[in-house]
Amino acid sequence: MKIVLFGASGNIGQRIAKEALRRGHEVAGVVRDPDNATPPDPRVRLVKGDATDADSVARVVKGADAVVSAISPRPNAKSNLPAPSLSDAARGLIAGLAAAGVKRLIVVGGAGSLEVAPGKKLMDQPGFPPAYLGEAIEGRDALDVYRAEGGNVEWTFLSPAAEIGPGARTGKFRLGGDNLVADASGKSYITYEDYAVALVDEIEQPKHVRERFTLAY
Repeated sequence: MKIVLFGASGNIGQRIAKEALRRGHEVAGVVRDPDNATPPDPRVRLVKGDATDADSVARVVKGADAVVSAISPRPNAKSNLPAPSLSDAARGLIAGLAAAGVKRLIVVGGAGSLEVAPGKKLMDQPGFPPAYLGEAIEGRDALDVYRAEGGNVEWTFLSPAAEIGPGARTGKFRLGGDNLVADASGKSYITYEDYAVALVDEIEQPKHVRERFTLAY
C-alpha cells in the first residue's frame, strides 16, 4: 500500500513509518519544513505539505491508499513554525482527501478526551497535568470535527493510553473504544512501538471506520 504520513519526523510518526516499512508498505512523509526535518528511514521521501491547507493536502495525498496524520499541536523548535491547529488540520484533511479522491484517513489522537467514567473525561480529572491540557483540548476539538464533518472520509481516530513513551514492540495490548484502558493497578500505558503496530493493523484491516478507539497494556 502507498501510505502518506503527515508528521513523519515526530516521535510517533517515526515509529509508524518504520512499522509500515517493516510490513512492506511504501511511505511518503509530509512535513512543513523538509529542510529542517530528518526522514525516519532512508526509504521515506520527505515532501513539503500543510495539513491545515486543503489544496496542499490534495496535492500530496493524490494516489495514496491511506493517509495518516501524526502531526503535533506544538511549535516546530527547529524552524520557528507556529503550532498547527488540530481542528484546522482536521478540516484541511477532510477537504483535501475528498478533492484527491482518497478515502482512508487514520489520525493520531490524544488520550485526554477518553472517558474514565460515564460523562467524565480524563482531561477533566483533578490530577491531569496542566502542561498537557492545551494539547488535550486540541485533540478533543479535532475529534469533534471528524465526528461532525468527516462523513465523506473513512476516518479513524486512535487515542493512546494515558502514558506513552519509547519501548519494546510486543504486538500484545488491549483495545478499547471511548473509555480509557488501564490495568488492574490503574496504570494506562503503551509504547510508541506498539501504538504503531495497532495503527498499521487498522490500515491493513479496518475495524474502526468513522470511530475512535484506544489501546493499552
